[in-house]
Amino acid sequence: MTGLDLAVRTTVALTVLAAVAGLVPLAVGVRQGRAVVVAGVRAAVQLGAVGLVLGAVFRAPLAVLPVLAVMLVTVVATVGPRLARLPVAGRRRRPLAIAAGALAGTVVTAAVVFGTGALHLDARNAVALGGITLGGTMTASTLAGRRFLAELRARRDEVAGKLALGATMRRSTDDLVATAVREALVPALDQTRTTGLVTLPGAFVGALLGGASPLAAGRFQLVVLLGLLAAQSVAAVVLLYLLAEVPFLPPDAIDG
Repeated sequence: MTGLDLAVRTTVALTVLAAVAGLVPLAVGVRQGRAVVVAGVRAAVQLGAVGLVLGAVFRAPLAVLPVLAVMLVTVVATVGPRLARLPVAGRRRRPLAIAAGALAGTVVTAAVVFGTGALHLDARNAVALGGITLGGTMTASTLAGRRFLAELRARRDEVAGKLALGATMRRSTDDLVATAVREALVPALDQTRTTGLVTLPGAFVGALLGGASPLAAGRFQLVVLLGLLAAQSVAAVVLLYLLAEVPFLPPDAIDG
């Protein structure tokens, strides 16, 4: 199959899939045709740009560092607004805490995976593992921060009582931090429980499509899954360690 033939077939498939996504919901009165087209075009542009950038990165391995730096900045820019209602001491504390958690989780995971030789350290693996773990820390940081804020509001009187008895803010919020971290890790733990039983994870499928044997793909997926869990655990703990000493208790209101 020539490259042109493959491009034509891909275009046909994408067009049909977009039509299905846009037309089928009309049966229940949901109009999302325009949203599907916009999402598809946006994804095509983004993936095209990423493909070009990564092609250059793989030819110049040192370029991996600025690529990962951009990913880290994206994590901070994404998580920051989601935690905007969490009280902090100083405008820079929130983004620095998010960055510290994401970076710590990613570095710990990469050090173990590449240090043990579970994955060979090269540009491709560094970008793949870095992107996966940073994405995971973004999710865990959002969940941990928002749950901590919800706990602060729901248990405001309890925390205030401890403060009145002379406890520090950190000691007064210990239980809240534990609850927030536990809840933030539920999706990652569920993924390890159901992998292969409910879904075939992306890393596993990608390895298969890349020519790896099922056992080799499974080994790669296992490294990715536990690496994600480790990165998310570190990120959630570091984030809340840095943000748990809130300067004041937020009002008792539902977080919008």
